Amino acid sequence: MMQLFYDAACLSVIKSTNQQKVLPKIRRITISESLRDIEVIFEDNHLLVVNKPANLLSQGDHTGDEDIQSLFKKWLKEKYQKPGNVFLGLVQRLDRPTRGLMVLARTSKSASRLSEQIRNRTFKKEYLAVVVSRNVKTGLITHQLVKDKAQKKAIISDTDQSGDESGTGSKKAVMEVTHLDTRGALSLIKINLRTGRFHQIRAQLAALGMPIAGDSKYGSSKAQIRNLALISYQLEFIHPTKREKMSFRAQVPAEYPWDQFSAY
Repeated sequence: MMQLFYDAACLSVIKSTNQQKVLPKIRRITISESLRDIEVIFEDNHLLVVNKPANLLSQGDHTGDEDIQSLFKKWLKEKYQKPGNVFLGLVQRLDRPTRGLMVLARTSKSASRLSEQIRNRTFKKEYLAVVVSRNVKTGLITHQLVKDKAQKKAIISDTDQSGDESGTGSKKAVMEVTHLDTRGALSLIKINLRTGRFHQIRAQLAALGMPIAGDSKYGSSKAQIRNLALISYQLEFIHPTKREKMSFRAQVPAEYPWDQFSAY
């Protein structure tokens, strides 16, 4: 199986069969008046891979604020002059303050096949985070999480209540944490997400005593950090029709606290 590797930092694609490097079609597009620099990392007839900015919704909600899904539906409709509604399915969601890579399916078949990979845990999701702690706990981390609708938070539960996604009970949350570097009071970690629960990474790290920098909702004391220091950094999956293994990696922003580290 051929593997394609897309690196937004070095703007290269590596075909693992012959190590040939090719420049991908990574573009910065103006998608609305308020969003002039969204990166389209990859586009074909079946899917889009985009770099979501911080503080932008993945999907529309009661606020009526702009969201990735609606903006790209409009962009595709105008770009290809499509009549009627445009299909664009969310394969995974990111919390509003989280930035980084997102996959959107352009057909229902692609959405179904990519969602199946997520259910089978062959769709790999890797995050980078800067946490407020020098004592980093690593390895496989497991909790039971309950969605608190009133507080709009995920709460650690002591028992498995075998609930559903509506938040009426707890769900098992699993992730693997690797320590990359520590500078002063901050540490850089890598998270391999095994399950995809509401606010999972934020709640689990806070429960371990190492909240994400800039995450005041979960107890971070680093109020001077403007954006949540959490990035959807790398995605790996099988293309829904071509059956090629695809790997995408985001560029780390050149801003505090990311600029304190180099061990990516």
